[in-house]
Amino acid sequence: MQTININTSKPYSVLIGSGLLHGSVHSEKIRDRNVMVVSDDTVYALYGKPLCSLLKRGGAHIFTFVFPHGEQSKNLSTYGKLLEEMCRVRMTRNDLLVALGGGVTGDMAGFAAGTYQRGIDFAQIPTTLLSAVDSSVGGKTGVDLESGKNMVGVFHQPSHVLCDTDTLLTLPEDEYKNGCAEIIKYAMIGSRRLFQSIKEVPVSGQYENVISECVTMKRDLVEKDEFDNGPRMLLNFGHTVGHAVETCSGYKVPHGKAVAIGMAVITRAAEVSGLCSKDTCDKLLDLLASYGLPTDTSCDLSMLSAAIMTDKKSRGGKLTLVVPREIGSCELMEIPKSSVPEWLKAGGVR
Repeated sequence: MQTININTSKPYSVLIGSGLLHGSVHSEKIRDRNVMVVSDDTVYALYGKPLCSLLKRGGAHIFTFVFPHGEQSKNLSTYGKLLEEMCRVRMTRNDLLVALGGGVTGDMAGFAAGTYQRGIDFAQIPTTLLSAVDSSVGGKTGVDLESGKNMVGVFHQPSHVLCDTDTLLTLPEDEYKNGCAEIIKYAMIGSRRLFQSIKEVPVSGQYENVISECVTMKRDLVEKDEFDNGPRMLLNFGHTVGHAVETCSGYKVPHGKAVAIGMAVITRAAEVSGLCSKDTCDKLLDLLASYGLPTDTSCDLSMLSAAIMTDKKSRGGKLTLVVPREIGSCELMEIPKSSVPEWLKAGGVR
């Protein structure tokens, strides 16, 4: 097991290893507390009972909120139902919410925890590769609106994160690919070594080490810039276009695959602009392809441009893009919103 300490405004630890859901729990942290386990129907069927048994052994009073799986549930309606259930069972500011699942569950449960009675503790137990390496750490929470992804939310750091790598053994192939896209993102923004490592050995053959490296990279950026106004924005590589792809597809294109498309589009545009070499672009596209990830979108230029205009990273008439220079190195570039269609065209969007 590996432990990574995150020193933000509310410090916490990330535990990464095998068998953690069947281990022990610090009873003093949950004894006599109400604990609401939030999960989707698919994940709860797999891991709900072991987690509830673990928490009961620690002396907690257990409640559950289970919702239909999928990005379509990450909305104000489901969020409101969760809040009503927390109120119905009389959760207080001394109680705990536990997010068991992927990014949808973690984002929505974290948002509920951050806003219920102006903030209660919550723990992240990621069960997807994508949430393990990214969304479970850093304190970004929220839900989607019809007009865009994660448009409503708060920064609310978890009290702790427990990543049991055994849960990744039940991942469907598509979910595995989604997580690999985020890992490739980490390699592109800050680790040539990681890029080479996952090229030579599949991510599935080195889960604990890869997750630890990604979480460590995210920790370093979050500790410098907790509220995402500077270097932390590097973590958005591929996300500006990716979120637009998700929105335009009605969330039929999942987050990881959309980010893969976003990385490919921006890197091709960077090559055309002379900001990175053809070799860098080719290496990224080859690695994405080797993991079965898409590099093109059927969404048209006008749809994507309109969706990008609502992106949270835009300020006034400008938008901040994350642009690759070489493998393991990206930079932030502020561009006028009016130039978005040109970037998309250069990246292969028609």
